Amino acid sequence: MPKFAANLSMLYTELDFLHRFEAAAQAGFKGVEYLFPYDYSLQDLQSALQQSGLKQVLHNLPAGDWAAGDRGIACHPARREEFKRSVEQGIYYAEGLGCPRVNCLAGIKPEGVAVEEAWDTMLENVDYAARQFEMHGLNLLVEAINSRVDMPGFLLDSSDRALTLLNTLERPNLYFQYDIYHMQIMEGDLVATMKRLLPRIGHIQFADNPGRHEPGTGEIHFSNVFLALDDMDYQGWVSAEYRPLDSTLSSLDWFTSC
Repeated sequence: MPKFAANLSMLYTELDFLHRFEAAAQAGFKGVEYLFPYDYSLQDLQSALQQSGLKQVLHNLPAGDWAAGDRGIACHPARREEFKRSVEQGIYYAEGLGCPRVNCLAGIKPEGVAVEEAWDTMLENVDYAARQFEMHGLNLLVEAINSRVDMPGFLLDSSDRALTLLNTLERPNLYFQYDIYHMQIMEGDLVATMKRLLPRIGHIQFADNPGRHEPGTGEIHFSNVFLALDDMDYQGWVSAEYRPLDSTLSSLDWFTSC
């Protein structure tokens, strides 16, 4: 059975954020992730992890103004200095939380910026972040997000584009965060793609499609996917990053049956 983690930005949203840790632990999860830790003190998050006995397995670098529509700033030529500051903040929280990996969101291509310039900016920024992370013994991830449904214009939107980035930079601590939901929308062929890219994958997330709900609500045969990950001997975390159709508790049949 894969090592499952709960995404606390999407699960247990009926609870205050700091109470979600204990709820995830009581359900049997061993690890947690969430989009961003930066609205909370390091001490409060450390306490929540310690009291619940959970491991922090992932969070994202600061992604700009999320409420205003930012979905990462790595591809924004005019925000290079802001990106560098975000790397410092990401490292501070990762080290404090014992989190060995952080995801860098490429972002939506800014209006008026050519694709080539946005791509080159992203390469420059990701390379900078990977070098900074390496000095702290941390891994940096990049995630491909679908540009058809959830984030139109997102620059990094396929596994092939992510692999091109990894091969261009050749950083030893740079990995691909494979999101089953997003890649089902963009390209399908999930198991074969994960098997092909396994040495480059540093983290996996999942939700069913359509709707981004729990397994069993859509078209993906998750029992086959999870068995395939075991057969591949995938050793990383697999995070539940879905919006429960009803409550989180009622959405966990997939977990209790594993």
